[in-house]
Amino acid sequence: MPELPEVETVRRGLAPHLQGREITRVQLNRKDLRFPFPPDFADRLQGARITGFNRRAKYLLASLQKPNNADFYWLSHLGMTGRYRLYQNDGMALEPGQYAHDVSPQTAEKHVHVRLTLDNGSVLTYADPRRFGFMDLVDGGPDKSPFLAHLGPEPLSNDFHAAHMVAACRQRKSPIKNVLLDQRVVSGLGNIYVCEALFMSGISPKRLACNIGMARFERLVPAVRQVLQAAIDAGGSTLRDFAASDGELGYFQHQFRVYDRENEACSAAGCHASVKRIVQSGRSSFFCSACQR
Repeated sequence: MPELPEVETVRRGLAPHLQGREITRVQLNRKDLRFPFPPDFADRLQGARITGFNRRAKYLLASLQKPNNADFYWLSHLGMTGRYRLYQNDGMALEPGQYAHDVSPQTAEKHVHVRLTLDNGSVLTYADPRRFGFMDLVDGGPDKSPFLAHLGPEPLSNDFHAAHMVAACRQRKSPIKNVLLDQRVVSGLGNIYVCEALFMSGISPKRLACNIGMARFERLVPAVRQVLQAAIDAGGSTLRDFAASDGELGYFQHQFRVYDRENEACSAAGCHASVKRIVQSGRSSFFCSACQR
């Protein structure tokens, strides 16, 4: 599933091409993705101008204006295999974002479910082979969305800090890995980067959250930020011209230190242990038992 860095990469890639553009035509090729489209989805989008294209957690959020209507928002979640592709009026096709477990462009193109035409002739498509993504329209501000209302702080914001984590974990008897994936505690974190941040901060994914003190959280919080920022910086170079793409699976340009490296040697200097894999709440956790306590 695309995580925060991948979604941010998509946002950064699309925003310059979408902001200020008017949606002149909306084509829906089915009635639903994970959830049904709002009944007036196409009618409301058509004629709306995109005034901003932002991200909240793993959600993309377009700000929209339409004559004689209150401002509203177009929310989308990429699910497991959702992909946006922008066909520009110069014949180029841009697709921002390559993920650790991706599908080929050819596979995605067979599953285009949404097609938006913009006032400059560009066409934005949304493809989703597994249809775990979804879209919604939000009135009255992003916090009015049931998908966004209860999200915790953004991990790259000043609201995410060690004191917040101490307070959030004080009564939590779950493993810290599970707590970090709770979007009410901190929004946007996913399995890959939680594994990486726990390794960087030397904290075992099995350690109970309530048993972690300020000192460990003061290592964990900057580790989360560092891992995410490195991934975002790497993802910023993954815009591809699909007119010349060979269609190979795209792998995110980031060297994981523990994720998906079961039984490989630990990358920490002087460590002779190997990376282990366990399953926590149905998800794989990768860690070094020698480095992480």
